[in-house]
Amino acid sequence: MTSLGLVGLGRMGGNMRERWRGAGLQVIGYDLNQELSDATDPADLVARLDAPRVIWLMLPVQHIDAMLAQVVPLLSAGDVVVDGGNSKYTDDQRRAGVCAEHGVAFVDCGVSGGVWGRTNGYALMVGGEAAVVERLTPYFQALKPAGDFGFVHAGPVGAGHFAKMVHNGIEYAMMEAYAEGWELLATADLVTDVPAVFRSWREGSVVKSWLLDLLDNALEDDPDLSDVRGYAEDSGEGRWTVEAAIELGVPTPAISASLYTRFISRQTDSPAMKMIAALRNQFGGHAVLPEDD
Repeated sequence: MTSLGLVGLGRMGGNMRERWRGAGLQVIGYDLNQELSDATDPADLVARLDAPRVIWLMLPVQHIDAMLAQVVPLLSAGDVVVDGGNSKYTDDQRRAGVCAEHGVAFVDCGVSGGVWGRTNGYALMVGGEAAVVERLTPYFQALKPAGDFGFVHAGPVGAGHFAKMVHNGIEYAMMEAYAEGWELLATADLVTDVPAVFRSWREGSVVKSWLLDLLDNALEDDPDLSDVRGYAEDSGEGRWTVEAAIELGVPTPAISASLYTRFISRQTDSPAMKMIAALRNQFGGHAVLPEDD
């Protein structure tokens, strides 16, 4: 069976390693933090894997190319590199070319699930050659939720990250809609228990979703979000979604507006942005900024 080495053992990578191991799959991890790491360095990681090898990267986008430069020359023909980070889809073909020079295949995999993925499973959006993707089936099956959903071979190299980019653009717009609704309810004198309204929507409503469940969690922890500053970062995918929409001539007013609202949050302490920040913390463990004293 293919042997897998995982590079990057942070919030996502560390939980993925444990989910794989819980499914009985052998995974060797490497991280700069040696307290988390199984291998001492990339060379040690590759040496400990049996061919054919898979190197799965779970790294911030700014570190992908540097790690590829270290790892790919250590690999052999027939090995595979998977980029599971939130890379821009336009970089995938270039990186596939770098790998191909060494006879190494490249797969891009958009991964959604945040800090809850270890328990609930991850949604995987994959791009690459069908035969290569098929080889990785045991690892995809172990990560995804049980049942029919949570995995798609979206197309050739780049398709996985493109699908994940659009997924995150939709996520931006959904969170913005919930946040604006929360601010409107909270501002009105008529509604006396705003958290209870959102809680009531968790079943039977057409707006029910996992994000709504997480919103309810956030309000249970802090009913008026007084401990959260109304500031929300954008991690890149929202911008890329809008850029792709402009390039393709596809109207995306809701996604575009939600991105610009995040920019507004960096200028004023927006009440709606308190909810966006709280939701990002709930599903992804992203840090929230405390209110200034």
